[in-house]
Amino acid sequence: MATNPPTAPVAARFTDKVAIVTGGAGGLGHQICLGIGAEGGKVAVLDTNAEALEQAVAELIAGGIEAVGHLVDVRDAAAVTAAVTAVATYFGHLDILIAAAGGSLATPRDLADIAPADLDLVIDVNVKGTFNCAQAVVPHLLSAGGGAIVTFSSIGGRSTSPVTGVPYAAAKAAILGLTRRLAREVGPGGIRVNAVAPGLFLTDRLQGMFDAMTEVDRAGVLDGIPLGRMPQLQECVDPVLFLASDQSSYITGAVLDVNGGRFMAG
Repeated sequence: MATNPPTAPVAARFTDKVAIVTGGAGGLGHQICLGIGAEGGKVAVLDTNAEALEQAVAELIAGGIEAVGHLVDVRDAAAVTAAVTAVATYFGHLDILIAAAGGSLATPRDLADIAPADLDLVIDVNVKGTFNCAQAVVPHLLSAGGGAIVTFSSIGGRSTSPVTGVPYAAAKAAILGLTRRLAREVGPGGIRVNAVAPGLFLTDRLQGMFDAMTEVDRAGVLDGIPLGRMPQLQECVDPVLFLASDQSSYITGAVLDVNGGRFMAG
């Protein structure tokens, strides 16, 4: 009787790699940390939530993953640089930056409700925060002979979104320009820079926003997704890990849309 051949084990893509994950104590960021660690990587978690940061690092260590945490606001360039230097010193090198900190940050969606402080917050965390982290990490990646940076855009920066407002759309569109220009500049040093643009992944923060929408608007969101369903969190984690790994070794300056087909680039 014929038998199926044994399934080949999945290679550990991050063995001895050191990754910094900003926003790494949140739902998506933490799952990315777990994914990197599960494949042999070492993880530095940067976040602003002290309690969540402590819990996230403890969970990683309990799972046999070498991990450290730093309480950092990515808007603070000096604090970012200090944390990155500390991570590089602790582990001996750096290989990967996952710039996941960002979002709409509970700011209003509708134009009339948006205050100047809301605009500053969203632009500063998403755009300045990503820039600060990249600027701090690049010298260490060059010293290591190369590496990977994954930035976070969004379907909201690629197309109109019924869930988030103008500041978020502007910030996430800016991330795409930042990603392409950075990729062009650091490519000769062996550093790849790519963006992921997720659709509506219902983490705790977005779940509340989605639930607050009218039934008609919620139905409209689902009707606009060719795959006809909301995603699982892992379905965003896996593309991020792909872009961070050597499996994407000849990809740079690209944006990977992860939205079930709701937005299809021409």
